[in-house]
Amino acid sequence: MTATPATPVPDDAAPSKKTQSGETRPQTIGELRASGYQPKTVREELRANLIAKIRRGDELFPGVVGYDQTVIPQIENAILSGQDIILLGERGQAKTRIARTLTNLLDEAIPVVAGSEINDDPFRPISRAARDLVAEKGDETPIEWVGRDRRYGEKLATPDTTIADLIGEVDPIKVAEGRYLSDELTISYGLIPRTNRGIFAINELPDLAERIQVGLLNIMEERDVQIRGYKIRLPLDVFVVASANPEDYTNRGRIITPLKDRYGSQIRTHYPETIELEMDIMDQERSVFATDGIQVTVPAFMKEIVAEVTHGARRSHDVSQRSGVSVRMSVANYENLVSNATRRSIRLGEKQAAPRVSDLDGLLASTTGKIELEGMGEVREEQVVDKLIQGAIVTVFNRHFSVRQFDRLVLAFDNGLAVEASDMMPSMDYVKQLSHLEGMSEAVGKLGVGGNLAAVASAVEFVLEGLHLNRRLNKDAGRGPARYHR
Repeated sequence: MTATPATPVPDDAAPSKKTQSGETRPQTIGELRASGYQPKTVREELRANLIAKIRRGDELFPGVVGYDQTVIPQIENAILSGQDIILLGERGQAKTRIARTLTNLLDEAIPVVAGSEINDDPFRPISRAARDLVAEKGDETPIEWVGRDRRYGEKLATPDTTIADLIGEVDPIKVAEGRYLSDELTISYGLIPRTNRGIFAINELPDLAERIQVGLLNIMEERDVQIRGYKIRLPLDVFVVASANPEDYTNRGRIITPLKDRYGSQIRTHYPETIELEMDIMDQERSVFATDGIQVTVPAFMKEIVAEVTHGARRSHDVSQRSGVSVRMSVANYENLVSNATRRSIRLGEKQAAPRVSDLDGLLASTTGKIELEGMGEVREEQVVDKLIQGAIVTVFNRHFSVRQFDRLVLAFDNGLAVEASDMMPSMDYVKQLSHLEGMSEAVGKLGVGGNLAAVASAVEFVLEGLHLNRRLNKDAGRGPARYHR
């Protein structure tokens, strides 16, 4: 379910003559026929491989988290029914990743007529060039094997997408060579024909112009295509997956009704339903860089805060929910949080780094670009982000603690204790000031940070900020270190 897409693992650059088990593959139509090979449609192929994976208990969509009980069963039903799919969801809900991962349900490789531009089935070629070659050479027609990666096509729909992009165009060079305009050999095929016998994904479908949607409609159902007034029949075998934002797809009338009707299954994706799933995706998708001499530890409560910021944004009335709040925001925020802690350790010469509450200021840059505000101009982005961060800290603090358990610690502040905190304060300063106080050591132990000084400092600051936001401590914040007191 991550805005970071998974690219199918490429097969060998050159078609292999051997299978993974070491068997030699047929290299002509005659050899293919003698081997007993039986061609399948792409839907039959997807269905058979899906059934086999389910029976073996294989993971169907690696890297897609949180859809096991919701989206994936619907996709399985659509494939078992042989239906094209449209995935409806806001940005960052793994729609593209799901489409690309469908290639795992294709066979390792399929035979095509050698040199075919549109993966012609050796037994049932549909392009003029392949038909002529088979007619000329018969069983001696050479074939090649096409891997999964070459059977997937993808296009981001934009208003300037043309029929030539998707379906094809007359090649003027071929006409200049002496062929007639009506000759099928003059056609330069587009993305969809080149994905014949495979999976074609079109992202943000409603952004296609209506006349282009009509062309897609014909490809999906009637198989008749007109290029420059010349009508050809292309019985393509393509499994079509589309994605769209629900707002565009259902409310704005930007997709023609007949095209909607051609998709067998309309499947609604969603954001992670729990904080735990959000954190799993953050851990899975974030970029990890090692820094020589520094050991980075991220306390669980800091991960929770990052995830809660995103979940809070998805509930906020200040944030537009029409475009959604992507999981990419959680990932980017997590990366910036870790980077801020690493930067501190580099500057202070510390060997341990752990993000703190004061590092959350680093989330501003990675949050503001990923949310859209309701009522532009009425409220500043910085104010919204600050409100989201504070709400996340309170939620996580109250999940772990009861404010009443810190009565004795608060009493020390009543007696004149004051503590400074900042994102550039050495970890040992926190430990010296507070870790010995009654209530603090128990809280640090409950947060499970162990003996890691940087993590202990993070826990101490988390407790102080939690007490402040629960109105048990005051906080003076401005330029320089913040000061907690009564």
